[in-house]
Amino acid sequence: MATKFTASQSVEIGVPEQPVPIQHYLRQPRRLVNALVDPTRIQQISEEVFRLRMRPLTFMSLSVQPTVDMRVWAESNGTIRVQSVACEILGFEYINQRFSLSLQGFLVPEQIKESTRLIGRADLQVEVDFPPPFCFTPKPILETTGNSLLKSVLLTVKQRLLHQLLADYSNWLKLPEQNLSILPNELPILNIE
Repeated sequence: MATKFTASQSVEIGVPEQPVPIQHYLRQPRRLVNALVDPTRIQQISEEVFRLRMRPLTFMSLSVQPTVDMRVWAESNGTIRVQSVACEILGFEYINQRFSLSLQGFLVPEQIKESTRLIGRADLQVEVDFPPPFCFTPKPILETTGNSLLKSVLLTVKQRLLHQLLADYSNWLKLPEQNLSILPNELPILNIE
């Protein structure tokens, strides 16, 4: 019995004005990924693809550890996109063969008068065909439990983003290579009037 779980999370972050706009910082996917997730759980696969080893998740009495490959890239308008490209469940082959995960997200800088803010959203969907005895559990119970689990995962990522992103941006600004090598108007941002 395949069961689908979904969760969404939105975020809004006020960005203090700095000499180098945050759009320049956001063009570095590795820094953004490190702000989203504990760096010890990340392996960079290519310029835009990162393998994330999640902490074990417990669903009812079942414990699984997903590994997710995520593509993270910057668009020309400064929007950052995140998309899952592969997923594997470690240590539980039955579930691994019957499991799919889809993550889509974005973070866009918006300029409103003199201030900048980052607006973002992540949508997470998991579909899994459970082994016995879970297939005998009423579907509404499975869905409620699964949806709550996904919401807690996204909330954890949001909290880390809120605490880490601006701190890392501030640290990045202090690096010597950020001095005069970037022109302030090099990357356009979305203007909202």
